[in-house]
Amino acid sequence: MEQLFSLKDKTAVVTGGGSGIGKAIAKLFAQAGASVFILELSEEAGKKADEEIHSEGNEATYIICDITSSAQVKSALQKVQPSIDILVNNAGIAHVGNLQSTTEHDFEKLFQVNVKGTYLCMQAAVERMIQQKGGVILNLASIAAMVGLPDRFAYSMTKGAVLTMTYSVARDYLKHNIRCNCISPARVHTPFVDGFLAKNYPGQENEMFEKLSKTQPIGRMGTADEVAQLALYLCSDSASFITGTNYPIDGGFVTLNT
Repeated sequence: MEQLFSLKDKTAVVTGGGSGIGKAIAKLFAQAGASVFILELSEEAGKKADEEIHSEGNEATYIICDITSSAQVKSALQKVQPSIDILVNNAGIAHVGNLQSTTEHDFEKLFQVNVKGTYLCMQAAVERMIQQKGGVILNLASIAAMVGLPDRFAYSMTKGAVLTMTYSVARDYLKHNIRCNCISPARVHTPFVDGFLAKNYPGQENEMFEKLSKTQPIGRMGTADEVAQLALYLCSDSASFITGTNYPIDGGFVTLNT
């Protein structure tokens, strides 16, 4: 299996690779032989992920970057050498609210990070990939891009954009040997979930965790490592015939709840 999904001699960029799903992807890609570059807004998170990967004897470099800034994205990707074989657009923020409760500020902030950030990173990476005559882009969307979820208006808007940008990029860059796919997770147990429960349901964390877990037909939340395993396959040469595809990883939520 290690040989089948090897990323040896490949260079991978993972945005938001300092925590949660991004961190799991960065660590697994490094274990698979890739030289990993972590783009992080938080220096503390980036440094910690970098140290953990190095402690396992693998290669990683963290670069502080605000993905909503074109100048910072271009500068960061110029530091990625010798190539950009893989780009994983994982960085993103969440929001709870419907149309009426979503403020203009919240709407614009979600758009800047989740949509513009993904756009800027893909645009900068594609230039390098064209020169290299190939590459792989993997975007993290969400089941919110596929079904109507309560109180996820702005978040759903951004993830719908990520999904359709994926299709567009996959179509436009076929001739350049660039593959582009996305993963759409349902609820995944990350530190974000624990923080959300602690803030909004103090004293009821365990009860609410069980309630949220059971909204998925399989009866539990996913794990960051499970998403990372799918990401590894899609970014490896074993998936060389796959492009323009969205992969739900959702415990049956989309097909069994609708």
